[in-house]
Amino acid sequence: MKLVINVACVLLLSVGITQAQSSNGTHWVSAWSTAVQTPRPMGPAGKSPPEFENQTIRMVVRMTIGGDRLRVRFSNEFGTAPLTIGAARLALVRKDGAIIPETDRALTFNGDRSVQIPAGAPMLSDAANLDFPQFAEIAVSIYLPSRQTASTFHQLGQHETYLGSGDLTGSEQISNPSTTNAWYFLASVETAAPATTGAVVAFGDSITDGFGAKVQYGDWPNQLVGRLGAEKGTPALAVDNEGIGGNRVLHDGAGVDALARMDRDVFSLPAVRDLIVLEGINDIGWPSMKPRKAPDGTMRENPWAKEQVDAKEIIAGLKQIIDRAHEHGIRVFGATMTPYEGADYYTPDGEVIREAVNQWIRTGNAFDGVFDFDAAVRDPSQPTKFREDMQTGDHLHPNASGYKAMAAAIDLKALRGK
Repeated sequence: MKLVINVACVLLLSVGITQAQSSNGTHWVSAWSTAVQTPRPMGPAGKSPPEFENQTIRMVVRMTIGGDRLRVRFSNEFGTAPLTIGAARLALVRKDGAIIPETDRALTFNGDRSVQIPAGAPMLSDAANLDFPQFAEIAVSIYLPSRQTASTFHQLGQHETYLGSGDLTGSEQISNPSTTNAWYFLASVETAAPATTGAVVAFGDSITDGFGAKVQYGDWPNQLVGRLGAEKGTPALAVDNEGIGGNRVLHDGAGVDALARMDRDVFSLPAVRDLIVLEGINDIGWPSMKPRKAPDGTMRENPWAKEQVDAKEIIAGLKQIIDRAHEHGIRVFGATMTPYEGADYYTPDGEVIREAVNQWIRTGNAFDGVFDFDAAVRDPSQPTKFREDMQTGDHLHPNASGYKAMAAAIDLKALRGK
């Protein structure tokens, strides 16, 4: 009996907390996010991750909805030692990496300006007041006083990141910075939004991450944001790009496999209502990657050659994603895999697998809806290939026009549940 009473008390407390959080009609929504990963050598030629010491890192992100109150989720989830952030600030961006000084806000952690994030953990900042519109660029600046290895990052950022010596978090501009296109120790920026506001997660590999767009914010999730933003009189819907270049459903690669990262990259985000899944092409292609020449002229063996998968195995993995998302009350939309004949790792056998999985996505009735990205970008006369004007030249990645066609293939009414 005592156990039952204790459980009941816990449940009542949980309900009370939830009611208190929603009493003002708002909840937290991830207005921008990225999938964190660990620097994982891509075969024998992998590079060592960078290290920072007494440096400021200024990262620029674009908000997919507007708001007036923010908090930031930092991440040391792949770290093996505590991460010390000596100072953190955010501000609206004027141009490039220069901020608008009057919008500069210090971030605190339980009231403190600095924080130590345990190995393997994320850390939310306290909330800060700042008015910002949809599509606003926000700079998140962190100062790392002691030596830190870039253990937790996102490799393909959508904007340059600026590095400078010393604590420059409050500086209007970092003079003569070194630059990179990665985001470090930064997972999401959340805003307090009306209860009618939700988020959709775009979950996938480099084709979701935006590789090859060559236009800033030209990836399909950002182009989807543009379509949603053009709709008037509808509740806001944030779009969180959780793509990782090289990701696979069933095996680790650049980033842990899709099944292993769902808890962090989907379920931990607040107010997620919909999930769009575009995964599987790397499961098919990586085992067939052609050998590469090493600097000494010898041929490197394909380290993924023994990780062959078939259509049934990919489908089983996708079913896991669907079932687990449904347990969290999230609707799941399947996106068909885009063509890849002509790509470095294309094989006729792989094409058979791609077509079989796509057929199941279209007709298997497992997803809550289907967005046919394959049909949007394929060459009508050669459906195993991209349209020439929609690919980057590698016959695998769309260009900005291809990503636009993919975003246009998304049924906004279905996404909004109408």
